[in-house]
Amino acid sequence: MTSPTSQQLYRFLEDRFTCAQACTECARACAVRASLVDPDGTERQERVRRLGIMCAEVCDATCRVLCEENQQDEEAIRVRVDWCRSICLESARAFDEYPGAESAAGTCRACAAACTDFLKTLQ
Repeated sequence: MTSPTSQQLYRFLEDRFTCAQACTECARACAVRASLVDPDGTERQERVRRLGIMCAEVCDATCRVLCEENQQDEEAIRVRVDWCRSICLESARAFDEYPGAESAAGTCRACAAACTDFLKTLQ
């Protein structure tokens, strides 16, 4: 087994930080979006609100996992980041259907892209 080069290690850490930062921004945007939706609104509004809350929680938890310094199981990180990517994409699609949520949808897509880039460094 060969050791990673310093360039590979640098890329890994840079992508990990970028993903964690995107997760933080997405968590914030989703929490704000969810708070703006009427909890007693239509079924569609309730779906957007629930997805916003779930996306905020998943992104926040993913950011915490990525920021931990101790040894972590690479497969567990991969599963967590892939789950975050999936939730972000689902939330973005839901936000696309909700007027005024374009910015949150874009933030979710940016987070999903950062997660995808980080997953590539784990392969």
